[in-house]
Amino acid sequence: FLSLFPFNKGVKEFEARWIGWAGVNVPDVVGQKTLTKALAEKRCIPVFLDEEIVHQYYNGYCNNILWPLFHYLGLPQEDRLATTRSFQSQFLAYEKANQMFADVVNQHYEEGDVVWCHDYHLMTLPSRSELLHSVLAADLVGFHTYDYARHFVSACTRILGLEGTPYGVEYQGKLTRVAAFPIGIDSERFIRALDLTQVQENMKELQERFKGRKVMLGVDRLDMIKGIPQKILAFEKFLEENAYWRDKVVLLQIAVPTRTDVPEYQKLTSQVHEIVGRINGRFGSLTTVPIHHLDRSLDFHELCALYAVTDVALVTSLRDGMNLVSYEFVACQEKKKGVLILSEFAGAAQSLGAGAILVNPWNVTDVATAIGRALNMLPAEREKRHKHNFLHVKSHTAQEWAGTFV
Repeated sequence: FLSLFPFNKGVKEFEARWIGWAGVNVPDVVGQKTLTKALAEKRCIPVFLDEEIVHQYYNGYCNNILWPLFHYLGLPQEDRLATTRSFQSQFLAYEKANQMFADVVNQHYEEGDVVWCHDYHLMTLPSRSELLHSVLAADLVGFHTYDYARHFVSACTRILGLEGTPYGVEYQGKLTRVAAFPIGIDSERFIRALDLTQVQENMKELQERFKGRKVMLGVDRLDMIKGIPQKILAFEKFLEENAYWRDKVVLLQIAVPTRTDVPEYQKLTSQVHEIVGRINGRFGSLTTVPIHHLDRSLDFHELCALYAVTDVALVTSLRDGMNLVSYEFVACQEKKKGVLILSEFAGAAQSLGAGAILVNPWNVTDVATAIGRALNMLPAEREKRHKHNFLHVKSHTAQEWAGTFV
């Protein structure tokens, strides 16, 4: 996506226009005109990508190559030859899609506008050097954490031989500013939702359904970097070593399907289902199972209710730019003051680490121990940890992030 807005106004007064892929294939001109007119009312401007471009650009180059590499995951050994063969066609599609976005921006750009590009889908990069040159063409480059910003400046120095400063990188006679802008959430929206009748009813239903059991929760996209298999295996180890808890705790895992056309994600889905089935068969009974796994997203009110009744939230990302599920959980926990177990490899660990239990998700024993610690934590310590994180989530909002960035 790209945001296009005039820079001479306060944040609340921005007249932003969003430019993005429409999400559907609209091959005919009449259909494109109709959709463009409808989206204009929402200040949205569509970019029309055909099915082949989407397959090669989004499913191929973005999600099968860039996504794992940007999260420190190498390409799967068995897929490297096939990936090498298809790389050129996928990169050409990536270039073409980026050019299509640029063309639409040029059509709507007005003097004084600021163009804000979001995420790795809109970088033109055949190699690491051109990647860096492309990003440095911006006036301001923002990252979620100081670590990411530092790594970027280090790469510019090491690969391009440029001079890094505390403020950014000297590039072609100008300073490209590089800084950390940790994103947040609209915390008040979650807090207000807890008083809604629909959410209260959902909470009562969940409390009755899991009465007498501690509720542990995972909410993730079904994605390789989210560490869902590692989380479930750690829960299994906890049950192995703590017979007392086997009928007193339940793990609710929401796994939202994503990139379903990518083979690696299809394999991950099968793997997770197999592990869940094995553990439920091992520790479950005719009436109860230790893991409730759901392969779909929840609506906002369902999600708020689930956050609010949870005793322990488990975020075990192997790598994560930020992870806002941890923020959403904290925002909904002012009454219960549940415990957050958070991967040290998530960007959110730098902001919520003091109030969470930090774990290495690759270390199953470490996570299993953290589960026991969280379930047995005394109320005073829970309250102290929650207070730290709740204050951060309330003060570092999405609105504050946008205002700081621009």
